[in-house]
Amino acid sequence: MARPIGAVTRGTTNPNRLRRMDRWIAATHAAALRRADDPLAVDLGYGAAPWTAVELLTRLHRVRRDVRVVGIEIDPERVAAARPYEREGLTFAHGGFEVPLPGGRRPLLIRAANVLRQYDEDQVAEVWGRLCARLAPDGLLVEGTCDEIGRRHVWVALGPAGPRSVTFAARLASLDTPSDLAERLPKALIHRNVPGEPVHAFLRDFDRAWAAAAPYGALGARQRWIRTAHALAAGWPVLDDARRWRQGELTVRWEALAPA
Repeated sequence: MARPIGAVTRGTTNPNRLRRMDRWIAATHAAALRRADDPLAVDLGYGAAPWTAVELLTRLHRVRRDVRVVGIEIDPERVAAARPYEREGLTFAHGGFEVPLPGGRRPLLIRAANVLRQYDEDQVAEVWGRLCARLAPDGLLVEGTCDEIGRRHVWVALGPAGPRSVTFAARLASLDTPSDLAERLPKALIHRNVPGEPVHAFLRDFDRAWAAAAPYGALGARQRWIRTAHALAAGWPVLDDARRWRQGELTVRWEALAPA
């Protein structure tokens, strides 16, 4: 076997860390999962323990009972440690950004959480291109970053043709201002949070809308977030609606936040 493409990550992982990302995937990608002839998902770079792959299978099962998940890790010792957790619908394999799958299968989903954090910004486009090229025609790549226990998370969703959207998600009770999420921006955006860049302007407007919605805080952080999202949608291409906002999420078209 050729040497896997990529570098070993720190491997930090915790149970339930990726619940917000998984919940969003299960909701927004459900139609594609249901109509797929081969409902295959990949948890790329799952880390030192297999919890996130196990949880992804459980959450996608609610959408499609015959979904299959392959956890792929570049560190062979992590793959060996995960093998006892294999079960019907869940396997583990050694590999990297080449996404090795039997028979050249093309996954309907690749989830790469907290993988590109250690890479340079100028490496992101190449990795995205490589992963998108491996997707099935209706496939989705979800790449992003979260904190250690999954309270704050930002991810980019990409299709075979490239990036589509950016989603901000948080446990609202722990959020002081939306710009607190800046430290969890994906690698493609985290160094762009400076004046003159679209993502900086967006987070500025996000904070302003949050401050203006302060009276709604008396009804709870969720109502304040929903009001904030309504206000942002007047000036930014927000793609979702109150059904997702109630979950502490907000999704914006990629082109609006892409680096200048």
